[in-house]
Amino acid sequence: MRTLTAMNLSDDPSTARMLETIGFERLVHTDPSGVAHVRFAARPEFAHSRGTTVQGGLIAAWLDNAMAHAVRARDAAVGISTLELKLSYLERVGVAPMEARARVLRWGGSVVFLEADLVDEQGQVLVKANSTGKLLRPKPAAAVKPANPVEVAQP
Repeated sequence: MRTLTAMNLSDDPSTARMLETIGFERLVHTDPSGVAHVRFAARPEFAHSRGTTVQGGLIAAWLDNAMAHAVRARDAAVGISTLELKLSYLERVGVAPMEARARVLRWGGSVVFLEADLVDEQGQVLVKANSTGKLLRPKPAAAVKPANPVEVAQP
């Protein structure tokens, strides 16, 4: 099985750079039911409090990213735009490898509800997240209208 890293996960160079910037290591596991496990490397430059605690905004990015992978695991043609994201920080997140375990809770016509846990290497849950997202479905070719339609004058 091929390991999915930032460089081979996305054809978009800016997305690959973003994933590398936030410490994305690899997509560990996906399931078509809407499950994704993503490994992140917490680097020293992510930490405050004398280098002992990862900054909360980066943790939010990890969990948000893992939940997006859960959506793509369920339907690879669908994207997501986060509408709401809530995190509960249960324990300090240190500078060490972490895994975000995300899952789809409910899949609607245009909205999805998700949850994710950030766990350390011993499996202890450090942070819990819940999210609501807008499903971004591809538009059928016939439904795409030109940006500037030309009007033809009638004689």
